[in-house]
Amino acid sequence: MADIASRAITAYNATHPASSSPTRGLIALAWDQRNHGSRTVPGAEKVNGAWREGNERHAQDMFGVIAGMVADQKGLMDALGSYLFHDEGGRRSIDGHLCLGISLGGHSVWQTLFAEERMRAGVVVIGCPDFEYLMRDRARLSKLPTYSHDDDGASFTNSKDFPAALVEWVKKLDPKGILFGTDPVPAPGTTSQAEQKRLRAVLDERLRAKKILVTSGGDDKLVPYKCSKPFLDWFKDAISTWYADGGVVVEDKVYPGVGHTFSTEMVRDAVRFIVDVVGTWDNDEHVASKI
Repeated sequence: MADIASRAITAYNATHPASSSPTRGLIALAWDQRNHGSRTVPGAEKVNGAWREGNERHAQDMFGVIAGMVADQKGLMDALGSYLFHDEGGRRSIDGHLCLGISLGGHSVWQTLFAEERMRAGVVVIGCPDFEYLMRDRARLSKLPTYSHDDDGASFTNSKDFPAALVEWVKKLDPKGILFGTDPVPAPGTTSQAEQKRLRAVLDERLRAKKILVTSGGDDKLVPYKCSKPFLDWFKDAISTWYADGGVVVEDKVYPGVGHTFSTEMVRDAVRFIVDVVGTWDNDEHVASKI
């Protein structure tokens, strides 16, 4: 993460040099996911493992790490300004936030965008907005007894591998769960007016005017694009039709031949997106923003 942070800062400073007296600066914060890197705890290998690797509670453990990352992000947003600008008498402050995450971090970006009104933009790198679908597909590939081909995996939800309490947790935090619960994502153009009214209230509260870049590998086997596609197809249709006045912008990019990795092309697009987005936040105040 230090590399992409450095690239973003370098690109932003090149287009907004200090000599031109910019009113806005960019601060990049790079930190470890829970139970990863410097935050690893004893037993991390098993907890971070999947069903195939012997972790019977893979879905719960994975969702806990994702949700924990969102909570950590919110805490950092609360605290950062007091550490950076404690002796400036309010001359500078942080008024805009955007986040970038890869894989587990990408899942966390989706959740953070829905959970935190201060988060104005996000870059989702090989992440998914539909945790239930991702786990259901992974259960199929892992040949779990709780996945039945007879019902296309419907009975997996509320099974011992995706228990009822986890279902309720996902409905509170996961984008697809927040909008649709355990119901299927509707096809584009099929959302009734009554449903549009309900969903508009949620989108207004959680996503209005936010900008999102979604980057996915066309050959990603760990987080396949097909698990994100139903949600993204519906979402892109909604923000271009009945929710076009919500000001939400989504770039959905799939990179052919790329697996579960942050490819060179993804890096280039992420840096471009960050610089462009932060550049739109200029105003008359002396402010700073962070990723």
